[in-house]
Amino acid sequence: MNRQFKIAGLVILMIFGSALLLTAAGPPPAETDLEKLGMNLYKDKNLSLYQNQSCQTCHHPLAGFADRTNFLHPYDKTVSLGSDGVSLGGRNAPTSAYAGYSPVRYQDGSGEYYGGMFWDGRATGETLGDPLAEQAQGPPLNVVEMAMPSIESVMLVIQASDYYPLWKKVFGPMEDLDTAWNNFAVAVAAYERSADVTRFTSKYDLARRQFTTAENRGLTLFETHCANCHATEAAFTAPKPLFTTYGYANLGVPADPAVPSPDFGLGGEISDPDQYGKFKIPTLRNIAVTAPYSHNGVFPTLYDMVSFINDNSRVSPDVDQNITPLVGDLGLTEAQIDDLIAFLHTLTDDY
Repeated sequence: MNRQFKIAGLVILMIFGSALLLTAAGPPPAETDLEKLGMNLYKDKNLSLYQNQSCQTCHHPLAGFADRTNFLHPYDKTVSLGSDGVSLGGRNAPTSAYAGYSPVRYQDGSGEYYGGMFWDGRATGETLGDPLAEQAQGPPLNVVEMAMPSIESVMLVIQASDYYPLWKKVFGPMEDLDTAWNNFAVAVAAYERSADVTRFTSKYDLARRQFTTAENRGLTLFETHCANCHATEAAFTAPKPLFTTYGYANLGVPADPAVPSPDFGLGGEISDPDQYGKFKIPTLRNIAVTAPYSHNGVFPTLYDMVSFINDNSRVSPDVDQNITPLVGDLGLTEAQIDDLIAFLHTLTDDY
């Protein structure tokens, strides 16, 4: 069967299966009042300039908490559309699931960076002590995303909402604007850490003994070639593996004509040429349902992404500095690529 038809069929099955799960059982409810408040904030489209976009718009459960529109159209939509219906983001929207374990950004003794939020790590976590909460404050005020004109405008929407009584129950009435803005961030982060979003309910978590032969071969290949950056050991207080080190790397990804180039990533953010081209290493949980791939969305399918990691010699990198030697020359056969992809599908949660 043609590979494109195989991929399209898998996409349809994953979407339909996820929809059936949501219809039959529904997602587990957010448990605490703080999580419930965060859920309301996360899903409130009124927190955008034209009342048409929420956090969930670009981080949706049917796309593994990445952008559902991009997932459905990975060949021609690589970044998210803003509230104004015209503006486009500068990078591919990553999943918001499992982001809550990322630590405050730090540099280790070898000079490598870890933690923080956003592809370039600019939400360091140093202000609030929580990178995920700091990230939540970005999109509402970003002129090409939710485009709200001010913090005050965000808070006026919340005060007029039907969930404001819950806000008052959790935080008390709004009095100080800066405190309220930080409370907003804390609540959204609490929801993103809740079982609604961060579940650990994949086949890998629940049924590893039921792996197919291909999935087991893929796991062996993954542990050999991928685990250095996508760790298979539990870390960062997580109960199970996160399939990331939350570090940064330049894979030598080619430019995407739809995205500004060159993009220096972490190096541009901290003005350090030694970090040029490095982007945060994503979790691979739900990777099969979060297309397109890489920071600029240049790879429409998981096959394209894995094939590039296997052999990156046929493309010109957007940033040719600091490219990691850990990718690009893995020597995998087509059959082994298929096995590796089969394993990656076991990391998809039930939503």
